[in-house]
Parts: sequence; structure tokens; C-alpha cells
Amino acid sequence: MDFTPGEAETEAARLAARVLGAAAPSTADFDDALWKQLGHAGLLSLALPGDIGGDDLGVMATAAVLTEVGRHAARIPALATLALGVLPLVRGADTGLQRRLLAGVAAGDTVLTAALREPSDPMPSMPAAMASTSMSRSAATVTGVKTGVPYAAAARWILVPATTPAGTVVTVVEQGAVGLSCQRTRSSSGLPEYTLRLDRTPVLAMLDGCDADALYQLAAVGACAVADGAVAAALELTTAHIRSREQFGRPLATFQAVAQQIADVYATARTLHLAALSACWRLDTGRDAGEDADVAAYWLAHYGPAALRTCHHLHGGLGMDVSYPLPRYSALITDLVSLVGGAEYRLDRLSWREQAREETAATGSGGA
Repeated sequence: MDFTPGEAETEAARLAARVLGAAAPSTADFDDALWKQLGHAGLLSLALPGDIGGDDLGVMATAAVLTEVGRHAARIPALATLALGVLPLVRGADTGLQRRLLAGVAAGDTVLTAALREPSDPMPSMPAAMASTSMSRSAATVTGVKTGVPYAAAARWILVPATTPAGTVVTVVEQGAVGLSCQRTRSSSGLPEYTLRLDRTPVLAMLDGCDADALYQLAAVGACAVADGAVAAALELTTAHIRSREQFGRPLATFQAVAQQIADVYATARTLHLAALSACWRLDTGRDAGEDADVAAYWLAHYGPAALRTCHHLHGGLGMDVSYPLPRYSALITDLVSLVGGAEYRLDRLSWREQAREETAATGSGGA
């Protein structure tokens, strides 16, 4: 197990930091100019297959870019397109389908997303959305309701986990297809999210090499990579503030209570980074990352918001200024927590995995 970043990941992070750092902060739903700049820099094609102009890199390189997106709280569909779209399609689609669905991604002309969440269930193992076929997959349709779908209105293709009589599948539908409606809903960051209603919407394809659980793992790991950057940036911002801000003639950082609080934020940031990196490494090396993804997502959901509240507290009134960067990080973390389902949901998933492991061990040893 070696988490040392390779040359490709290191250079991707540096280039992404340079491109994102040079851009002026935007309040738009979708900073299209910045998105195209990332494409021009080659950062949107890292995980694309080589035969369609990509670099054949995987989760680690993609996570390096997503971390920088979180560090700059960039208003672009990087998580939706790269983690929820490109990575699952590279894993689960054949070459012909990849050519069709991934065309335009490298240049920033095509946005992808996935409809993971359903009412009262963040990432259902058996989705309420139903996919049906008449005689073949080519005549399949999908019916159901999905919530909190990022950038759904801007996406060309949407991945939709659904249930069939044979089990769960990941279907692909086209934005604007018959029976698909898209309604904007609120998010903490103001980034676009939508409720999708599908009523016998035609399915373009079903992914053979990427089931719902694999899609959920990629989504959780992608969210944690973005959160890794956001928490690290909030920590850096707060550290700089308490070093320069003085009270009673001394920098805030010299007060013991302040030092203890910023140390807690540091511990959260470093642990989230390590947990996200572990899950990324497992996915990148072809291993199951379900448990690692759940641990990382739990750390994000339980400790991330608390760390940001501490950063706000240490800033005093400045931390509540909407023109200051810190509120952008807090809002982004809140949305990411919603995406991964919250702390209790992740604990439940970890408990379920442990129970399944114990049952498998008991069966294997001849137990009941």
C-alpha cells in the first residue's frame, strides 16, 4: 500500500491549482469559461481512454483535480462530470458507447451527471426507480423520482441507478428525453441541483461493468476529494487569520484555547485526506473500496461541518462576511454532506458491512 502521489497526480494537482487560482471568483451557477480552461489545459481528459484522446489515468488523477476544485470552491460541474460520469462510464461502457457519451468532455463541451439520491434514501441499494424492458435492452425505459441531481439541466447524459427483475442496473438517459422533467431545488452553496421525474423515459444504454454500488463508491470518493480541498483551504485561511489578528497585543494563535481549536481542525483535515486517499487508491488499483469510502464519507459528514464551524468561530465577525471565502467552503461542505447521506447513514452502511462480513465468516466456518 503506497499512497505516495505519482508524477501524473502531482502535475495534475499543480496545473489545476494554477488554472483555478488564476480565475476570478464567480457567483454564476456554472463558470463556463473556467470549465473550458480546464479542458484546454487537458485536465478534463485525464481519465478518458487513450483511444478517444484521453490519458488513461484513473481515480487518483481525477481526485487530484477534484481536490483543487474544492480548494478553490469553483462553481463548475467537475464532481458531476468526472466522478459521477466519466469514471463510471470508463468502467462500465464498451468502446462504442464511450465514444458516444464521452465525446466533448475533454474540451468542456459535454457535461455529465448521475441521479443517485431518492426521497428518504441517499444511495439506495435497491432503487425505487424501476427499469423495464419489453424484449431487449434497446427498448428499456426507466420510471422514478431522483432528488438533488447536480447540474442535471446542463448535462447531456444522466446516469440513473434503477431496479429490474434481475437486480440493480445503471441506466443512461439523455437530457430532454421523453418523460423526463427537471425541477430546480435549493442547495446551501447555490450550485444547481434538481429533482428528476422519469415517466417511462427511454434508456439509451445499461452499463454492464458498473453496478449501482460501484457508482455510489465513486460518488462518495469524489465528494470526499472535493471536501478534502475545501477543508484544507478553510484551515489555511483560518491559520493565516489567527497568526495576523491580534488581541491584547498578541496574535490569536498564541492563545492556548485558539491553538487547541485549530489543532482539532488540522486533525480533521489530515484524517479526511488520508481516508479519501485510501479509498481512491483502492478504486484505482481495482479493489473494492466500499468500506473505505464509507469511512471517508463518515469523516466528512460528522467532522467536516464541525471543523468549518470552528473556522468561523476563530474568524469572529469576519467569518460571516459573504464576500469572504470562508462561507463558500461551509456551504460546499454542507452540500457534500447531503450528497453522501450524512453521518448516521454512513455508520449504518459500515454496520451493515460488518454484519455481512460476520455472516460470511460464520457460513464459511460451518456456523449457522
